[in-house]
Amino acid sequence: MLRKIRTALAVVFFIGITLLLLDISGMLHGWLGWMAKVQLLPAVLALNVAVIAGLVVLTLVLGRIYCSVICPLGVLQDGIAHLHVSWKRRKKDRKPYHYKKETKWLRYGVWVLFVAALIAGVQAAVALLAPYSAYGRIVQNLFQPVWVWGNNLLASLAERAGSYAFYSREIWLRSLPTFVVAAVMLVVVGFLAWRGGRDYCNAVCPVGTTLSFLSRFAMFRPVIDNGKCKNCHVCEHHCKASCIDIKEHKIDYSRCVDCFNCLGACKFDALHYQFAWGRATAGHHMEADKGGQPEDRRHPESDRESQADQGRRAFLTGTVLAGGTITLGAQSKKVDGGYAALLDKTVPQRDTPLTPPGSKGIRDFYRHCTACQLCVAACPNQVLRPSADLSRFMQPEMSYERGYCRPECTRCSEVCPTGAIRRITREEKTQYHIGTARIDRDLCVAEDGTRCGNCARHCPAGAITMVTIEDRGVRVPTVNTELCIGCGACENLCPARPVSAITVNGRYEHLK
Repeated sequence: MLRKIRTALAVVFFIGITLLLLDISGMLHGWLGWMAKVQLLPAVLALNVAVIAGLVVLTLVLGRIYCSVICPLGVLQDGIAHLHVSWKRRKKDRKPYHYKKETKWLRYGVWVLFVAALIAGVQAAVALLAPYSAYGRIVQNLFQPVWVWGNNLLASLAERAGSYAFYSREIWLRSLPTFVVAAVMLVVVGFLAWRGGRDYCNAVCPVGTTLSFLSRFAMFRPVIDNGKCKNCHVCEHHCKASCIDIKEHKIDYSRCVDCFNCLGACKFDALHYQFAWGRATAGHHMEADKGGQPEDRRHPESDRESQADQGRRAFLTGTVLAGGTITLGAQSKKVDGGYAALLDKTVPQRDTPLTPPGSKGIRDFYRHCTACQLCVAACPNQVLRPSADLSRFMQPEMSYERGYCRPECTRCSEVCPTGAIRRITREEKTQYHIGTARIDRDLCVAEDGTRCGNCARHCPAGAITMVTIEDRGVRVPTVNTELCIGCGACENLCPARPVSAITVNGRYEHLK
């Protein structure tokens, strides 16, 4: 029963977070946005004390339920491991897992590096190891193109039927390095899950290691009933965390993710999820009585059934309370007038990178961002994309080749779970000065006498005006840097190609 409840909750979280990352309409974030905010690392970076306290209490009461229910990368590993187990059972192999000793040097070495990178602000290393961020990149880079392709197929069919229930979206590769990282991560995690279940969680994942310090002292844990255990090793073979050593009758609670597979696998009712406060964290040892038969001296036989029921009730109650607390794609050619194919714009070399309105500035934004790609996936204007710069690798930056940051759009501030982009209103957005436009006279078509003024007409802040050069009789644009908000409308709509005559450079600190 506990396994079914845990599986159902895990499926709900996994589907919810996946849909949140796939969403191209913006409709789901109001309903599912809280699922991203209850992830551990985003909560820590956002200094969300309520969520952090809720996760700590959840782990101290029920163990590493977070890893098997809330973490999407953990649930993904469970799905892959389940496929492997089913495949092995078809081959009549009943021993998919076995006990393995803890690889302390790798586990704690990675954790030390992760914490050091977090403190030093080396967010590229943090983003690479964080499980939620890794899953976000996998979904955004590998799964979302397929999702958008399906949406475009429905849009095409709907259009033929005279309906506009769907609208087509462009599929494009935002960042090749980030795509490669996401693909490699999926292969590595998938291989480890197929081969060893939760090997990645218990040997590499820093969030799992952090929670393991607390799960050793969990109030409720799986406990071996030595009086009923027949040493059949079935529970050990079903433990995807490889943390049950049935020869020594030990359970390594620091690695146990409370999947409850062992409870359902035991045919002798020798495993119970029950109150175990104060017991040795290495596990529940077998003791022998005078007749040589195993005996559990701490829990009399008459109390075991009631304690098992108490464990089930505690799991259900704790889960509800914790939930309440923690409450390469194809691009079509652009054609001018149906005749001339236009060159695509290239990414300019910016003196200072651009960060979205709602972030305080470059330093604050990149110290809080986990590179989960949620804002990249949510941006309807195709402005945000992962950076290839090593100093902020995989973290989003703004660029205006495909669109510009429209004043009425605040989608990225609505979905960010870490506080890197603070939630702002449309009115507040117009007050943020995130960058300043700069005009390259050598590229501006107005310098040749062409009557353009496209940048001035579309500037929402009125920061660009056309002035006449008397001796030449041409009208050229000038920028009022005090008014420019850095939205990029001028850069995006500039007809000069492939390099725009206007480049917007970011500000280290955003002005309001």
